[in-house]
Amino acid sequence: MEQLIAHIQKHVTLNDADKALLTCSLSIQKINKKEFLLKAGHVCKSYYFVTKGCLRMYIVNAKGVEQMIQFGIDNWWLTDYMSLNSKQPSQFCMQAVEDTEFIEVERTVQEELLQKIPQLERYFRLVSEKSYAASLMRIHYIFSFSKEERYRHFNNLYPDFVQRVPQYLLASYLGFTPEFLSKIRAKK
Repeated sequence: MEQLIAHIQKHVTLNDADKALLTCSLSIQKINKKEFLLKAGHVCKSYYFVTKGCLRMYIVNAKGVEQMIQFGIDNWWLTDYMSLNSKQPSQFCMQAVEDTEFIEVERTVQEELLQKIPQLERYFRLVSEKSYAASLMRIHYIFSFSKEERYRHFNNLYPDFVQRVPQYLLASYLGFTPEFLSKIRAKK
C-alpha cells in the first residue's frame, strides 16, 4: 500500500488519517501470468494500480488477431474508462503478462474515497490527464514515425520495458509484426 500512497503523494498531500483510510479501504491482490482481469463483453468495474508485474489491455480485431492497446507496469494505472463510466460491456481484454500484484479500486470504493479525501479528485484527474496525453503521443508516433523510428524512440524512453515484455506484444503495441521487430533488433 505504501507504493500507492507514495505515488499519490507525488501529486497531492495526504495526512495520516487519509493514509489510514486508504490502507483499510484497499488491499493488494495477485494474479498469475495469463489470467484475466477483464474479458471483452464484461463490464469493467475497477481501476487497477500495478505494484509489481505487468498487465496488458488489448482487442481482438476482425481477423482474430490481438492488437495491443496499453500496458500497465509498476506504478501505472490501467482500466477501461469507457466501460467503467458507461457501465456498458468492454471491447477490451485485460490480462497479466507476468505474475502481477495490484491494487484494485472498485468504482464505488473510489467514489467513497473521493468524498472522504477530496485531494484524490485532483490526483485521479492528473493521472487521467497523463494517460490521455500518453495516448495522444502514441497516436502521433504511429502517424508520424516510421516503424523503425517508433521502435528506437520507444526503446530510448523505456529500455527496461523493451527487455521485459515479450517481443510479439511489443511489436503489436508499436503497430508491426514480430518478424519486423526481429529485423530491427538484428540491425544493432
